[in-house]
Amino acid sequence: MSTNSTLRFSSRELRDLLVAWVALGLAFAIFFAGGGQRALANVVGGGVAGPFLVSLLTAGVGFLLHELAHKVVAVRYGQVAEFRADYGMLFLAIMSAMVGFIFAAPGAVYHRGRLTDRQHGLIALAGPVTNLLLAAVFVPVFVGGVTLGSSFLSLLGSRGVVINLFLAAFNMLPFGSLDGKTVFGWSKLAFLAVFVPSVLLTAGAFLFGLGF
Repeated sequence: MSTNSTLRFSSRELRDLLVAWVALGLAFAIFFAGGGQRALANVVGGGVAGPFLVSLLTAGVGFLLHELAHKVVAVRYGQVAEFRADYGMLFLAIMSAMVGFIFAAPGAVYHRGRLTDRQHGLIALAGPVTNLLLAAVFVPVFVGGVTLGSSFLSLLGSRGVVINLFLAAFNMLPFGSLDGKTVFGWSKLAFLAVFVPSVLLTAGAFLFGLGF
């Protein structure tokens, strides 16, 4: 492991993180508003600020911390690592939300340097595990919102849970450039230990309509 493990951010990386955070917040706000005309009606009616804030604090934060987890672990292993936004995919996320579904691939942390399979696997695993931890953090927010009768807190908590569970499950799929493929190639046991609970918890959340 390299001793040069200082976490640094370039101005371009900070800009890309900010743009991706806002774009994802907008995309998820449109999606949860029903997309298309329903979302536009909310904008006209002045009812978009709350949903947008909720999306920034749930989907946006889930994405940010997912990517930062990759970066932190990569830097710990002596890598040069930076996030790069995919502006085309961010545009697609917003457009897909307009027609009623969400397809979000906002970018990725790119790193270079020599790594073992285990280190590659742990870097990949860091993102989905972070989303699972975030889902757990949002549970008391949801419970507190229900207890206090706060619709904002209950919505924030429920969406924080379901979005982060979904992010964990989706990114653990063992296909393409997703984290799950790297983790699966390193350790099938580690893959199953994260993938199976993520999928089951996500399915349960959707089954009970959490976040909608």
